[in-house]
Amino acid sequence: MKKVIIHSVPVVISFAWLMAENQTFNPIILKGPDFLKFYFILIFGFYVSVFILNSLKETISRTTLYFAGSIFLLGVIKLIRGIILGKPIGFLLMILIIEIIVILAFMLNHINKKMNS
Repeated sequence: MKKVIIHSVPVVISFAWLMAENQTFNPIILKGPDFLKFYFILIFGFYVSVFILNSLKETISRTTLYFAGSIFLLGVIKLIRGIILGKPIGFLLMILIIEIIVILAFMLNHINKKMNS
């Protein structure tokens, strides 16, 4: 339960920023720079929460992987929408590639700890 609460804080903060700046809760309809600001806040907050959990000696759990997967899925949906609309997607594509690498590192770490236990 503690992990869900810690990972929910950046989601609440990013959606509060979204509501304050753009008066919407739907990040998919945002234009590129606004979406990237929202996405950076979301990703940065999520990884800060992961580092907080690591400093508390908590393991990377399925909850963390589900949050990372849902953040990645949001980026993929926005990427597909950008491709369909013919918008530039370079920055989002780079962010998603980096996010894939980080998620894979988390998953490998999680699998290694399960195998050693």
